[in-house]
Amino acid sequence: MFVSGEATILHADVDAFYASVEQRDDPALRGRPVIVGAGVVLAASYEAKALGVRTAMSGWQARLRCPHAIVVEPRMSAYSEASKALFRVFENATPLVEGLSIDEAFLDVRGLRRLAGSPTEIAVRLRRDVRERVGLPISIGVARTKFLAKVASGVAKPDGLLVVPPERELAFLHPLPVERLWGVGAITAEKLHDLGISTVGQVARIDESVLVSMLGRASGFQLHALAHNRDPRPVRVGRRRGSIGSQRALGRSRKSRDSVDTVVVGLVDRVTRRLRAAGRVGRTVVLRLRFDDFSRATRSYTLPRPTAETHAILTTTRWLLTSALPMIEREGLTLVGVAVANLENDRPIQLPLPFDLRSEGALDAALDEIRERFGTAAITRGVLLGRDPGLLVPLLPD
Repeated sequence: MFVSGEATILHADVDAFYASVEQRDDPALRGRPVIVGAGVVLAASYEAKALGVRTAMSGWQARLRCPHAIVVEPRMSAYSEASKALFRVFENATPLVEGLSIDEAFLDVRGLRRLAGSPTEIAVRLRRDVRERVGLPISIGVARTKFLAKVASGVAKPDGLLVVPPERELAFLHPLPVERLWGVGAITAEKLHDLGISTVGQVARIDESVLVSMLGRASGFQLHALAHNRDPRPVRVGRRRGSIGSQRALGRSRKSRDSVDTVVVGLVDRVTRRLRAAGRVGRTVVLRLRFDDFSRATRSYTLPRPTAETHAILTTTRWLLTSALPMIEREGLTLVGVAVANLENDRPIQLPLPFDLRSEGALDAALDEIRERFGTAAITRGVLLGRDPGLLVPLLPD
């Protein structure tokens, strides 16, 4: 895969997106600590982050750390509109845009020098245009590879621009903490720290075979490559998701098994509707849990055939949940997430009325048809009646 000899990949990421939208729309919030979400922190402004508030923290913990914070209810429609405006600015800068989330994208500006200037000039103009047209602060990293551009934008936060020239790549990368490497989460970081490895440069000096023996084949190869800034992936326009999922924060109060099961039903229903609407099927069902102490657990199972049927995915998710019940009862549960991965393209089911409801696929298609005609609230599962469905977080198209 070709990698440019010039730093032509931009990683653009809006700072504290939800909180920044709130500060944009209410001048009284500017410069003050803002928390979006009361029960669980969905986002925090940099003023709140400076006092120790973090995303996914419980509301009472956040207020304990930042008693003068202003807590606002999330406005998902406002965030969705801001995202659309943001991507219009991105696409006006270059046709090569790969969205990562509603507030983050890679942009490839190779070949635009004669039309639009150098990559640095394009990045400067992009930050100005986002500020003027969308009203939000954005941080941008510029580098030869996607990995290093993303690292650079993270170092540039908040509201900054950092260009990493090719001749300075390793000098910039190697002093950074190992947590900057993609794939290094809390568990991997702890393993590395226990071995006295705390910087990217130290990872780079370890032989690849040793890393593989320490961390496993996939992680070892990946971290060795990234520590040397080897990342040949191009910016891919219209990249389809590798998985489709949904999650819900539950707060810190104790939950009964029935209430957790109800949340799972709602999540699976939401995920499978998105799968069918996108014409996708998947084989691997993933259950993610977060506990009171902020530790996490993941369970997954790969089905013998790809599917988007609600019944099959719900049955699998319930089985995965059963295996985690001892941990839930011991630790307390604060978040549940369900995803379907190993996706493939599939043709949406087309059934004429009247529907033959003897198969799960036909039943799902019937429900989808009714929701499309009369709205998503027109029909729902009995267990979800009168229940709060949770926030519908804006997403990039599936």
